Amino acid sequence: MPPKGKKERVVEEVKLGPNVPEGEEVFAVAHIFASFNDTFVHVTDLSGRETYVRVTGGMKVKADRDEASPYAAMTAAQDVAERLKQLGVTALHIKLRATGGNKSKSLGPGGQSALRALARAGMKIGRIEDVTPIPTDSTRRKSGRRGRRL
Repeated sequence: MPPKGKKERVVEEVKLGPNVPEGEEVFAVAHIFASFNDTFVHVTDLSGRETYVRVTGGMKVKADRDEASPYAAMTAAQDVAERLKQLGVTALHIKLRATGGNKSKSLGPGGQSALRALARAGMKIGRIEDVTPIPTDSTRRKSGRRGRRL
């Protein structure tokens, strides 16, 4: 008769990420939002519905003025790549985004370095796309009738 209260424990191995056979490329989408105040590296599945990992430049540095710096974006992207390797994602499509709208339509300082750090960390890069929102006709821009006078 087995001892009371002792039962065999069956340990199930929990595997996160997509279920794909070995040796096959697993794609995800990296949404890189680079403004002049911060840089977000946000990786989702191909539909964009499920978030795998999201790291910002502000999570990596202490000073507020350094949140958008290339160094903060680089360290954020390295963290993202490390986590994706644990999940089994091997390749990324990139969507770059600036602030857009009636504000700046150019990437912030961390955009290029985040993309470069992802590539250097061993992630394969698929398509690179610019998804900055550009209005066809916008609301009125900040800074009055005569513009910003320096």
